[in-house]
Amino acid sequence: MKKIIEKTVDLNLVGVNGNAYAIMSVFRKQARKEGWTSEEIEAVLDEAKTSDYNYLLATIENHCDPKDIEL
Repeated sequence: MKKIIEKTVDLNLVGVNGNAYAIMSVFRKQARKEGWTSEEIEAVLDEAKTSDYNYLLATIENHCDPKDIEL
């Protein structure tokens, strides 16, 4: 799957409520915090909503790159 835009947010979705609206909300909040424009955020979320839940999750995960992963 290709990225809608060539940007990522520092976000790890592990532990986020699995509800689609919660996932979109967490993504939107982090993207705003990192200076994304409303247009960039909506482009990702609009694409994510074009299919089923799995597509939504994959699309948003494709735009997340958590920086501080603990191993």
